[in-house]
Amino acid sequence: MIRIWSGPSLLVVIGVLIVGVRYSISLAAQWLLGWPDQPGYKKYIEALNPRRTYHLTRAVIESLKYLQYRQLYFQLKSWHMNNENSKLYQKGISFGRRGNKLDIYHSTSATSCEDVPLPVVVFIYGGAWGSSDRSIYCLMGKQMAEELKATVICPDYCTYPKGNVLQMVQDIADCLVWVQESEHKFSLDKDNIVLIGHSAGAHLCALTTLFLIDSREELFIEASKQHYITMAIRGVIGLSGVYNILDHYEHERMRDVEYVSTMHKAMNGVENFSYYSPTHTLKTLNQDKLKRVPPFVLLHRTRDNIVPAESSLRFSELLTSLSVKVSVYLLPRLDHLEIVVNLMASDRRLYHPLYSCIKQEHWKLVESR
Repeated sequence: MIRIWSGPSLLVVIGVLIVGVRYSISLAAQWLLGWPDQPGYKKYIEALNPRRTYHLTRAVIESLKYLQYRQLYFQLKSWHMNNENSKLYQKGISFGRRGNKLDIYHSTSATSCEDVPLPVVVFIYGGAWGSSDRSIYCLMGKQMAEELKATVICPDYCTYPKGNVLQMVQDIADCLVWVQESEHKFSLDKDNIVLIGHSAGAHLCALTTLFLIDSREELFIEASKQHYITMAIRGVIGLSGVYNILDHYEHERMRDVEYVSTMHKAMNGVENFSYYSPTHTLKTLNQDKLKRVPPFVLLHRTRDNIVPAESSLRFSELLTSLSVKVSVYLLPRLDHLEIVVNLMASDRRLYHPLYSCIKQEHWKLVESR
C-alpha cells in the first residue's frame, strides 16, 4: 500500500526547512561580515536570536534586488577599461599621500574658451565606507560633466578595511589639494568647487568640508592651505546621505544589521560616532567658522530603507538653526541606489528630472561668488 505523505507531518517539514534556510542565511552573513560584539559564547547566542535571524535574512533577500544591475556593472567596467574612450576623460591620475587614483571628465558642450577654466565638481561615491570604486561611476562622470558644464573629478579613497574614516577624509582633502595644485595642467577653476556625494560619500563630503573649516590637525595639511580650500568650496550636494552616525547606528540596530555593517568598524568603534558625525562637528564650530560653512543641497528618497530620509531632514533643520543655507528635495520614486543609477544615462526614467534639480542648484552655487 502506498501512503501519501500529508497532513501535519508535511507542514512540520516545510516549517523546519523555512527556519533552516533562514538560520543558514543569517549565520552565513554573520560569518562573512561580522559576529555580534559580545564576549565569548554570548556572541553566538545573540547570532541565533530569532529576531536577528529574521531581520538579517530579510536584509539579505532585499539586497538581491541589486542583482538587476549586474549587467550594468559589467558594462561600466568594460567602458572604463576601453582605451578608446580615453578621449572623453583622463583616468588613473595619482594624487595624495597614499597614491590613490582619480579620473577627470571634461565637458565637450561647455561654451568656454580653452584658457577659461570650468567649475570643478568632485564626486565621492558611496558603498557603506567599505566597497565600490571610481570605475563604476565612469558614465555618470561623463554625463555629469556635460549636464553641469563642469570638469568632474571622481577619486578613489581607502575604504575599510584598508583605511578608517579619518583616512578617507584625508584622501578627499588630498584630492582638493590636488585640484588647487593642478589648475593650469588640467584647466581647473580651483576657486569654484562643488562636492557631490552619495550615501557614505555624502557623509564624507560633509565631514571633510567641516574638518577643513575647523583646521583639524589630523588632516596633516597646513592650516593656511585648509583655509584656502574651504574658501574654494561653493557648496555640498548630498544624495541620500548619512549625517549623524549615532542616529544611523540606531537605524541599523533596528534592522539588526549593525554587526554586519561596515560603519562601526570604519569609525573605529561606537566611541567615535559623535566625532565623525557632521551634525556634531557643526555644533562645535564658533560663529566665525560657521560663516564659512558653504550652502548644502540635500536630496533623499522619502522611503529609503537603507538611509532614512530623516537623516537629511534633521541635518537640514540643524543647518537652518545655525543660519547655514540649505535646500532639501524629497524624491518619492527612487530607492537608495537608483538615485545614482538614474544619473548615468539619458534613457533612465528619472535622468532628466534629477539633472534638472541638480543643475539648478549647481548653477546657484557656482554663481554665488
